[in-house]
Amino acid sequence: MKIANLINSPISLVGLGASMKRKLMEILACPIDKHHPLELHVFEEKEEIVEGLIVCPKCLRWYPIRDEIPEMLPDELRKESEDLPFLKKWRDKIPEKILLEGKPFNLKRQ
Repeated sequence: MKIANLINSPISLVGLGASMKRKLMEILACPIDKHHPLELHVFEEKEEIVEGLIVCPKCLRWYPIRDEIPEMLPDELRKESEDLPFLKKWRDKIPEKILLEGKPFNLKRQ
């Protein structure tokens, strides 16, 4: 897959056919500040992580895992209309700090 095709897709892993396995956390870093390691919060798991959240503890950016795909997009490519419903759906399992201070979107003003 060409790099240009990855720009409008969730970074990394969608175009490469990678599903979300715990082992992937060993190599993932925040695409914004390059921090490693990241935190993993699993909401639903089968053979792979179906739904969950990846959090950068340094910059408080969060990245959803939906349908086994980690969506690690930069802020300018994320959609509030998709991310806020995700936060609301899993609010009971997401750390309060992310709900109130997470970037690029949070539920503080909701």
